[in-house]
Amino acid sequence: LITHMKRYSILIILWWVTICSKFWKLSCGEGLRWNKLIHRCCNRIRSLLLFMSCHKLQESMLSSASGFKNYRGILNWCVVMLVLSNARLFLENLLRYGILVDPIQVVSLFLKDPYSWPAACLVIGMYFKGRLGSISEKVGLLIYIFNLTVILCFPMVVVLKLPSITPVGGAFALGVYTILFLKLYSYKDVNRWCRERTQVKARSLSRSLSCPSSPSVSSRMQSHVSYPGNLSLRDMYYFVFAPTLCYELNFPRSESIRMGFLLRRLFEMWMVPIIRSSMKPLQEMDYSRMTERLLRLAVPNHLIWLIFFYCFFHSSMNFVAELLRFGDREFYRDWWNSETITYFWQNWNIPVHKWCLRHFYKPLLRIGAGKLLSQSAVFFASAFFHEYLVSVPLRMFRLWAFMGMMAQLPLAWFVARFLRGNYGNAAVWLSLIIGQPIAVLMYVHDYYVTHCTGGGDYN
Repeated sequence: LITHMKRYSILIILWWVTICSKFWKLSCGEGLRWNKLIHRCCNRIRSLLLFMSCHKLQESMLSSASGFKNYRGILNWCVVMLVLSNARLFLENLLRYGILVDPIQVVSLFLKDPYSWPAACLVIGMYFKGRLGSISEKVGLLIYIFNLTVILCFPMVVVLKLPSITPVGGAFALGVYTILFLKLYSYKDVNRWCRERTQVKARSLSRSLSCPSSPSVSSRMQSHVSYPGNLSLRDMYYFVFAPTLCYELNFPRSESIRMGFLLRRLFEMWMVPIIRSSMKPLQEMDYSRMTERLLRLAVPNHLIWLIFFYCFFHSSMNFVAELLRFGDREFYRDWWNSETITYFWQNWNIPVHKWCLRHFYKPLLRIGAGKLLSQSAVFFASAFFHEYLVSVPLRMFRLWAFMGMMAQLPLAWFVARFLRGNYGNAAVWLSLIIGQPIAVLMYVHDYYVTHCTGGGDYN
């Protein structure tokens, strides 16, 4: 205590000398010598203050109020622990059960007949299109409606009628055709907007009506295309392969292809027993065992979904974007922080969300539909495509995917109404971890009962 009192008294004396010196300097005009003395006194005071003070008002780093955001070390720790735990599990299962996955069976999921690849033919044939000359607005609209209808119906008929197409191949072909359907719908809408602006004597359109933005440095280096200069096969094929569903006359482009980035994304892209044993309790309606098998499936299914998300939305789409120098890389947002179901669906798949917002939700609002009705219509369309992509390849219509998507509406209302913050985020994660395995079990059970005869040992 005496030591601290001495230090404080020294500080007070120095502070008083500094103040007196400053006033004396101003009154007498002797600047240089007194400036040096004042500077030394200030440095002495500053060093003593730093020596004596070791505390300040601050939050702990793991508190949300701290503003600290660099958790790279914790993420690396999670990766190391995940690798070690899964390596132990892999060795344990390998020693106990041996190799249960037959590579030939895995390949047969894609290629049942090595000399006949109907799913691949469907996908390849999709990209061969003809080009029409100038036609009227009404004729063009009729052709577009017919073309979009064929894009949805033709692959469905082929998958249902051709037994050689496997469920995996059929799902892949239908997914590609669905993407093409959404792209061509956007292509038609944007060019119609351009014609409408041309009719009101707008001279040029550098960006689409729904996505205005200032041109970036890289985009200013390029020559902007105006309607109808964009109506070319080269422009259409670029849009078909670009990792987006929303068409623009001038996409943001990166200056060059980064080979290191491209190779990393390529490397990331290449990085059955529980389901079979779940059939018996499902057929016997043993609810306790059904719940146990559901919980056993939940975590592996969720990890597979997370791997799919990273491989597709980060690695694959960034690889294609880098290859095409496509500048807009916002394929997802922070859906893992979702506190409501609505926020999750708005942020986990940005290309689909932008398409729905631009070509479906806002047009419904413009014609007078309410927000609730418009949101319900978007969920209904999403439920239709989910069922379309699942039931057609499996060749059975059970509506589990459709009902699962429509169930998101009351769930979204409940979470938004009664849960907030961490509780809402936990509810979103719980719906992802538990909800998907329920639908998977339902489809696997129905497919097994429908296509796999002869019973067999479920255990």
